[in-house]
Amino acid sequence: MAVKNSLDLDSDVRSIIGVREFDAPRELVFSAWTSPEHLAQWWGPVGFSTTTMSFDMRPGGIWRFVMHGPDGRDYQNRVTFEEIIPPERIVYRHGGGDDVEPVQFKQTVIFEDLGGRTRITWRSDFPSAAERTRVIKEHHADTGLMQTMARLGDYVAGRH
Repeated sequence: MAVKNSLDLDSDVRSIIGVREFDAPRELVFSAWTSPEHLAQWWGPVGFSTTTMSFDMRPGGIWRFVMHGPDGRDYQNRVTFEEIIPPERIVYRHGGGDDVEPVQFKQTVIFEDLGGRTRITWRSDFPSAAERTRVIKEHHADTGLMQTMARLGDYVAGRH
C-alpha cells in the first residue's frame, strides 16, 4: 500500500503538523517510542544518529539525548514528558536550559489504530509564529519531521 503522509504549515502559524500512516499495528509503532534502543534506530532526519544519556518515560520524566548531524555537529536535546497514554498518545516539551539547543516547543503525538495499520499525527506547537519560522529556517524542522516519520516507517516495517 502506498504511504500516506502530509505536512501542514497552514492551519496554525505556530505549529508544524505531520501525519503519516504506517503499515504496522499501533502497539508496535508506539513501542518504537518506548526505549532508547528503539529510538536510536530511527530518531532524527536522514543522516542523523542519536545517543541517549538518560531516558525516563513517565510524566515528569526526562529524555536527554544528542543528535549527531551528518556534518559532525552534535545537538544536545532535552525532552520532558508530560503525558503518556499507551498506545494512544505522548505529549512532551522540548528544550529548556542553557545546555541544550535553543529550540522550545510542545509536541503531541497521537497514535490512531486503523485496524492493523497506524496513523500518527505529530504536532509541534511553538511559542510564536516567528519562533516556528526560525526553527524551520535554521533547523529545517519541517523536512526533518517528514524524514523522521519516514525513518520510523522503515523501522517498524522491518519488525512485523
